[in-house]
Amino acid sequence: MAEYSREINASIDDLKNLFGEHDQHIRKIENDFRVNVINRDGTVKVCGASEPQVVRACAVIKGLIALSERGNELEEQNVNYAIELGNENVEDALVRIDNDCICHTVQGKPVKPKTLGQKAYVDAIRNNMVVFGIGPAGTGKTYLAMAMAITAFKNNEVSRIILTRPAIEAGEKLGFLPGDLQSKVDPYLRPLYDALYQIMGSDSFLKNMEKGLIEVAPLAYMRGRTLDNAYIILDEAQNTTPAQMKMFLTRIGFGSKVIITGDATQKDLPQDTNSGLDIATKILKGIDGIAFCNLTASDVVRHPLVQKIVKAYDEYDRRRSASGRK
Repeated sequence: MAEYSREINASIDDLKNLFGEHDQHIRKIENDFRVNVINRDGTVKVCGASEPQVVRACAVIKGLIALSERGNELEEQNVNYAIELGNENVEDALVRIDNDCICHTVQGKPVKPKTLGQKAYVDAIRNNMVVFGIGPAGTGKTYLAMAMAITAFKNNEVSRIILTRPAIEAGEKLGFLPGDLQSKVDPYLRPLYDALYQIMGSDSFLKNMEKGLIEVAPLAYMRGRTLDNAYIILDEAQNTTPAQMKMFLTRIGFGSKVIITGDATQKDLPQDTNSGLDIATKILKGIDGIAFCNLTASDVVRHPLVQKIVKAYDEYDRRRSASGRK
């Protein structure tokens, strides 16, 4: 049987980054493409019985080396996503994604989209007044929205940031929690606080919150208001009712931008209640200035196990739907 091989040159540091700790990254590439990868003094030789597999493996390796040359520490997510792309355009796609730096955290770490889906989501936010980011847990819907909001706020594009989500219990009752109303709803808003602390810093966040320039509140507090010149994020929108969603969307004033995020597969509403996110998706498509971005399991950037869990649940739901139709 013929063996095909190709060689790729790179610096020692980039190859060390490519191979990963205990060669875990390169072993992943070898197993997925059924090739052997050999490092010989700055030259990587890729060998295999299938020429297309060798070509795809080389494309992935070149893409990851390009990321490393740009100063990125390669992580398991980078490797998995490059393998999933697995075509001759891997390098161009990875570099295009890496070029889009939204902002930096207080520790100086750049905040960037990590997948093509996330890149499309960020571009949609830039180009539309209202954006729906819909997808499973771990796809960066809320975090990227927060990064875009904070960047716009720092650049004086808006005068304030308003963050809200419905205070819907995931199996527990608010009345059992200790404290006053604010203490009861704070746990539901904690993910928003966490993103603010990480990107903006706790001191800056608290100062701006005291001035009323950053507001984090339950959705119920939005009724009766008109929100001008603001960046408004509605998180966990799958837990809104149609009436709540309509109420929220009609708060939008001049100079504002709205991002609505949600996961249609994780509703905590009563069983007979329609989701405002589902209804809005059906009736608002096709309106200029409103964009819908559907992120998938491929866009999950948490631990790789999360991606497998999301895919397993998706497959289970498909099987259940198919058996129901039968």
